[in-house]
Amino acid sequence: MTTNVDLLECDSLEITDVWAGTPAAVDCYTHGDQQFVAFYDAERRLTVGSRGLDSREWTLVRLPEYRQIQWDAHNSIVLAVDSAGHLHVSGNMHVHPLKYYRTTEPLDIETLERVDEMVGTDEQQVTYPQFLSGPNDELVFTYRDGYSGGGNWLYNIYDESTREWERLHDAPLTYGGDAMNAYPHGPIVGPDGTYHVCWVWRDHGGAQTNHDLCYARSPDLREWETSQGEPLEVPMDSNSSDLVDPVPPYGGMINNNTKIGFDTQNRVIISYHKFDHEGNTQLYSARAEADGWTIYQTTDWDYRWAFGGGGTIPFEIEFGPVKREDGRLVQTYDHVEYGTGKWVLEEDALTPLEWFSPWHTYPDSLRTVRSDYPGMQVNWAADSGESPGETQYALRWETLEANRDRAREDEPPATTLTLHEFESH
Repeated sequence: MTTNVDLLECDSLEITDVWAGTPAAVDCYTHGDQQFVAFYDAERRLTVGSRGLDSREWTLVRLPEYRQIQWDAHNSIVLAVDSAGHLHVSGNMHVHPLKYYRTTEPLDIETLERVDEMVGTDEQQVTYPQFLSGPNDELVFTYRDGYSGGGNWLYNIYDESTREWERLHDAPLTYGGDAMNAYPHGPIVGPDGTYHVCWVWRDHGGAQTNHDLCYARSPDLREWETSQGEPLEVPMDSNSSDLVDPVPPYGGMINNNTKIGFDTQNRVIISYHKFDHEGNTQLYSARAEADGWTIYQTTDWDYRWAFGGGGTIPFEIEFGPVKREDGRLVQTYDHVEYGTGKWVLEEDALTPLEWFSPWHTYPDSLRTVRSDYPGMQVNWAADSGESPGETQYALRWETLEANRDRAREDEPPATTLTLHEFESH
């Protein structure tokens, strides 16, 4: 098969040198004719940049953050712009106190100021910040309060008139006490505007303890229900969720590797992996059908990914959600032994009909590591805002691969953060 590339590069713009010690996620956010980026600079400081789309010059502002990023790949950065034009920034946290900034003047990053608290409670052990839009374009912020095996997911909503945050729910969305915590994917907005979220539960003891794939949907992020329309009470625990697949601990399912997609009838499909009856790791998809969840095995790989322990680990198997493309269902994958590819799926059985391999989202010319330092990898961050027309933006930078968040003996040289502009073809 020939390589199938969806995006054609039409421009690139170097921003500055950045920390290359760990692949913590950075962000790019396009809002109207303005564009914002947030990253860790060469001195490991949280930095925000902005430009007009008609300019090639960046304004860079290093935030007054006393804590440099270390070697922890959990310390992602997220951006959002509210409807009044104020930029919101959060990041550099892994079970640390909340770090949150916003502008006092619309779209002006030089007016970013630290806000010490959002609601003032459960903000001392924050990880996985995420901004999203509510059903009426309200700004929503969600995060985990706590730690692996004992954390809860909280949601805040922003009032632009008062510039104050409040809890969206009186309780966490999910609750596992000190026994476990949920690792969600989403909320994802479906074709009909409904919010969808899925999660696995993880116990103490490492990634191998993930179990019980669950799901919930909501029209407004407030009221939640199962795939069959039965109401769910918040907080949802392991006994009161919509159970998709009761994968046991040590069953081959891992947190942060579940994806929500949709078929041509707008039915939700959750993709994940687990061990088959022979102990090999296979990709599965669970679809919400008329009488409940139906589970389909997509692959027949002769390979077992025996992961375990704590900290950020390189993923040996990754995949995209099931998507509709030209009236068909497609899905991408990246496997340590079977390479990269893209399937066309048979809709009823969700099994591959056609293969395109190798396949990559970005052009092959941009995938090659340019640094001479050993052990480097290429990282990408797609635009989390709204790119104009058919244009798409993404950030590219190089770092060492994840090392379970442990310090390395030597610090790598800085690499260059570059913005790439693409168009579909």
